[in-house]
Amino acid sequence: MEHNREEIAASARLLEQAEALRKFSRRKFLVGTSISSLLAADMLFTRRVQTQRRVTAILPVQDDFADSYHPNASWFLFPGFKTSWEEAQWILNSLRGALNKRARLAAVGYSNVGLEVSDVVAALLAYVEEQQITTLYFYGHSFGGMLATQVAVQLREEHGIEVAMILLDSTPCTRNDVLDQSWFDGVVFLYESGFRVPSVLRGSYELGERVIHKNERTWRQILDQSLEQLSPIAPSSVLVQTESAYIFHFEAAPLAGRLGQTKMAYLGSPADTTVRYFTASAAWATIFAQNMVSAGLQTTGARPAHASPQWNPFIYRPLITQILDESFPLPKGSSPATAF
Repeated sequence: MEHNREEIAASARLLEQAEALRKFSRRKFLVGTSISSLLAADMLFTRRVQTQRRVTAILPVQDDFADSYHPNASWFLFPGFKTSWEEAQWILNSLRGALNKRARLAAVGYSNVGLEVSDVVAALLAYVEEQQITTLYFYGHSFGGMLATQVAVQLREEHGIEVAMILLDSTPCTRNDVLDQSWFDGVVFLYESGFRVPSVLRGSYELGERVIHKNERTWRQILDQSLEQLSPIAPSSVLVQTESAYIFHFEAAPLAGRLGQTKMAYLGSPADTTVRYFTASAAWATIFAQNMVSAGLQTTGARPAHASPQWNPFIYRPLITQILDESFPLPKGSSPATAF
């Protein structure tokens, strides 16, 4: 009798489970399956991105005009602080109408393992050899101008490669040109003490920093840029810390007189709230007096005011075109309009 009761109870439980499965709608099942698939795909994408970005890479930006007419010349964009690989390519796309008349387009993608000057030099050398590049132009976006100058010196002295021009966009000459010194006090001290900033903490900082400077951005830009810093495509916290340490320790003066015939130009905005425009531009012009061909052009009206060609291409393009036309005149009879 007791055995029969247990069988009846087990049968009842099976019936209850079957009823529950019947009530579990097909739509809920599909939604659950879709969410699981999206999560799995996101994990695979994140893993792939993180794996790819463990090495410094040169990221070419296709431009049919430049690729056809200037196969042996290339611009190399050195991205600024916390600039992702995607945003670096966006910057080049924004400026293509001014840059592609003289060379192809490529950006330096810094490794998420951390910024190493030797890795940048090695990646450039490999690309130059593979693509048979004989004429190099550097675009230094914000702190990228510091790195571009050091790399140009090393290429010349160690490999006999001279860069035709370094265009500095709102680049500080030393850490003293950076207005917010508190970033160095925290991030660089922690990094050099062996601590790494967690992504969640960094995301909070990113949001706070952008809200403080909200007058330079729309709320949509604040949200988009903050979320980007927590996405798989964002520069890693270690990369951000090593970039900070690089800015903190950089000195331009020891590089003076070591660029040969390389031409340099500086542009930026007096309204810049990140870098002191007047002290930075004056310092670069003084230290590299024999190389500087232009130091007074201003990106007035650009928002944000600091190194923002991707947001203000119609302000940046005419200024860059003016610098290049004066420094590297196009052959008479050429039609610049065909380069757009």
